[in-house]
Amino acid sequence: MKHVDFQDLILFEDDDFVVINKPPFLATLDERVGGAPNILRMAREYSADMQACHRLDKETSGALALAKNPEAYRHLAMQFENREVKKLYHAVAWGAHQFDHKLVDRSIETTTKGKARLAYKGKSAETYFTTLESFARHTLVQCVPVTGRMHQIRLHLMYLQAPIVGDGLYGGEEFYLSTLKKKFNMKEGEAEQPFIKRFALHAAKLIFARLNGEEVTVEAPYPKDFRVLVDTLRQYS
Repeated sequence: MKHVDFQDLILFEDDDFVVINKPPFLATLDERVGGAPNILRMAREYSADMQACHRLDKETSGALALAKNPEAYRHLAMQFENREVKKLYHAVAWGAHQFDHKLVDRSIETTTKGKARLAYKGKSAETYFTTLESFARHTLVQCVPVTGRMHQIRLHLMYLQAPIVGDGLYGGEEFYLSTLKKKFNMKEGEAEQPFIKRFALHAAKLIFARLNGEEVTVEAPYPKDFRVLVDTLRQYS
């Protein structure tokens, strides 16, 4: 992965908070093995007391909030706990679907090895889904989680039979350009690569309250891989 400058990622900053547009393939926190760069380590080089107020999966891009001091961290952590923070995600899902503020209310439990599953005995999990655009075989979906369970959006879309493109863990196949482009020719001896090399999920918007109570809305533009995927589906649908 090419070098990332933390300051280039900043979408919003005040005396207490920084919201960045997290690139895909960068973990939010330290991983169990290895010393790969992560957002928190980069953030602490920028401001020593920085804390991540929530986390995004390594492959997920988009709006991620960090606090610069303990008071700010507690303030936003309480908002997350009380479900007062609004998070909007965009996902590219398999299948043509028309969701209109559709609620999925299915409990989730974590299993071994960083995976989760839908289970009656799990913790309650709720997500609302709305179709933003539908294409021939795919849908751009807005996802608004009420709770914050592990892999919640990915599992709930799988439950709706709309798994996320590239999400092999939860039923989402890779997307290849040859499935859209009739005269798609590879060079001899080359294997076609997936169009996007991760699952297509992006944290598009984050809404929370600053310490003075003022509401902040931060929108995160699509990274290149997600933008090109959506543009390509538009072109061929």
